[in-house]
Amino acid sequence: MAENEQVQGERQFAIQRIYVKDISFESPNAPAIFRGEWRPQHDLNLNTKVNRLAEDAFEVELSVTVTAKTGEQTAFIVEVHQAGFFGVKGFTEQELGPLLGAYCPNLLFPYAREAVSDLVTKGGFPQLVLQPVNFDALFAQHQQKMAEQAGAGPH
Repeated sequence: MAENEQVQGERQFAIQRIYVKDISFESPNAPAIFRGEWRPQHDLNLNTKVNRLAEDAFEVELSVTVTAKTGEQTAFIVEVHQAGFFGVKGFTEQELGPLLGAYCPNLLFPYAREAVSDLVTKGGFPQLVLQPVNFDALFAQHQQKMAEQAGAGPH
């Protein structure tokens, strides 16, 4: 019987599905934007959202938005919401934070990066390959910021 209890207490993590939840590409100044010199400034915005679907099921959504400007003109805006449906069992609430807030976005990012690159290329622009992101460090920064805000609250 102790063996059976140990099996029930084991940690389980499974990728159920990875999918694009929303995707968009805009090039508001095409075709005029193609006539000038191509020296873009890129602005990258990342965000994650976690939805608990059941006791042992979560959806993690990674939003990636890239805005490219050349001078004052917007060349393109690409937005990808890459999501995953994950089965998670046997983790404490403390362990779930880094798992869902850093590990899962790390799994989703290559899919989002590929979608961004494909959309930019299909929009007529040179390939854009996003650099790797350290989601562990971003999660740690977010946790620290939340702790500071909680500490600075009304006394």
